[in-house]
Amino acid sequence: MAEPGVLGIPAKLVAAVAQFAAKTMVIAEVEARKLRHDPTELITRALQPALWLLVFGQVFTRIRGIPTGDLRYIDFMAPGILAQSVLFIAIFYGISIIWERDLGIVHKFLASPTPRAALVLGKALSAGVRGLSQALIIYILASLLRVRISWNPLALAGVLCAIVLGAAFFSTLSLIIACLVKTRERFMGIGQVLTMPLFFASNAIYPIAMMPRWLQVISRINPLTYEVDALRALMLKGGTSGFGVALDLGVLLAATTILVVVAGRLYPNVVR
Repeated sequence: MAEPGVLGIPAKLVAAVAQFAAKTMVIAEVEARKLRHDPTELITRALQPALWLLVFGQVFTRIRGIPTGDLRYIDFMAPGILAQSVLFIAIFYGISIIWERDLGIVHKFLASPTPRAALVLGKALSAGVRGLSQALIIYILASLLRVRISWNPLALAGVLCAIVLGAAFFSTLSLIIACLVKTRERFMGIGQVLTMPLFFASNAIYPIAMMPRWLQVISRINPLTYEVDALRALMLKGGTSGFGVALDLGVLLAATTILVVVAGRLYPNVVR
């Protein structure tokens, strides 16, 4: 007979979940520590989004050709550029697993008792930490450009959740690609091919209503669209969500969970 645990949940299950969470956090901490060795990566990754805000945003704010409702265009665009920044960091995250394979680190991970899903989820959470660092840069820049940012604590907490979930999703997708292609050259080629279609087939820089019908369909199955939608509702004063923030975060969470399971299955393939 199972021993009673927390809220009637069996004690063994509670212990297993706690152990899984602890191992996940250890992997996340190990990955996040790498930032101390090369913090300049975060600055260089922020240059392109900064240019989008400073040039593209400033120019198109003067042109009222894009229907953004009561929002100035640069206000409308800022959450999309934050999501773009997170995407650009996360989509190339998988190359780390190729480096680790070449250094023999993956073999050590696979020989450890750590569940494969914990390895993947830990790396995904560390990508979320990198995404949060980009959020700080974008928030500072947006404030200088007088974007109407909401500083409500609950809204900020929601922004953090959306960023972590978005970074976790795209970094896990990146890990899956790395497990399949196995070489740095092919991985970089696929990563570069994916970034722009994901960005432009979303609501990051223009509303979905402006798109042709076929692109609207693609946009609605693009996870970046839901990340941007949540960020736009939470980050801005007067921002609204087209789908509902709960649905946005739910889609990101469900999609990330599925990819973590898939990536956990494929993780050993990187050494074959």
